[in-house]
Amino acid sequence: MQRICQENALPATATALKKIPTESKPPASARLDWGMLAGIAIALAATAAGIRVTGVSSRYFLQPAGLLIVMGATLGVTLLTTPMPGLTHCARRLWRLLRKQETDRAKLIEQIVGFVRPARTMGLVSLEPSFQKVENHFLRDSLLLMLEVRQRPELQSALELKLRMQERQGLADAKVLEVAGGFAPAIGVLGTVVGLIDVLRQFSNVSAVAGGVGTAFLSTIYGLALANLILLPAAHRIHARVAEEFETNEMITEGVLCMLDVMHPSLVRERLNYFLRIEAGQ
Repeated sequence: MQRICQENALPATATALKKIPTESKPPASARLDWGMLAGIAIALAATAAGIRVTGVSSRYFLQPAGLLIVMGATLGVTLLTTPMPGLTHCARRLWRLLRKQETDRAKLIEQIVGFVRPARTMGLVSLEPSFQKVENHFLRDSLLLMLEVRQRPELQSALELKLRMQERQGLADAKVLEVAGGFAPAIGVLGTVVGLIDVLRQFSNVSAVAGGVGTAFLSTIYGLALANLILLPAAHRIHARVAEEFETNEMITEGVLCMLDVMHPSLVRERLNYFLRIEAGQ
């Protein structure tokens, strides 16, 4: 009899599982992440200031051929190493990085505990209209899934699977940028070699050789700057954002499972408060 119940629960779990998004999306009203924008501005300003201190004209550092080689070849290698769906998903995540992610864990805890009290007295089904109004996507869909899958092992397995898939997708997006950042300096060296070959064609003209060597090495600068000022920092930012989202959704998962177990609200709050201490670095 128990085996029959489990077999009937699996299709319901698989169907309901599709309702939980594999990635969290910021609200439409999310503000720009000024910290990230300030970091980009400071990095670019410091680089420009350093160039100016050398006394060399900034126009000297503009070499269209080197830019074309580094940017074009890096893009081509990225297309070669990553399927198009992965690139599209990574581009969407990069766009979302510019938006500040504001998830108030304390507010989520109060919301979960607020559901626990009536769930103990009136039952879970009576709270379905309230679950539909929850703003957090992962919490709302997890609560609705709980109504369809009442068995704890199946619910826990489904939610943990979504957590792992969400984390894996974020790491895959970061990997795209890390791979591109690894190739960019090497491609810059390739552009430098091309520039040196052009210099050797004019070896009889000493003044042209002197200026050409400096210009040739600009491709290396472009590759290093692209990797270390843009691609790799963005990858690390994605890692940090994914870790933060994972902890928040892990807290939500713990709260939903506690609600299913009909725990006392004080015990639920105490267990979820551990995630606040982690966020505060305690």
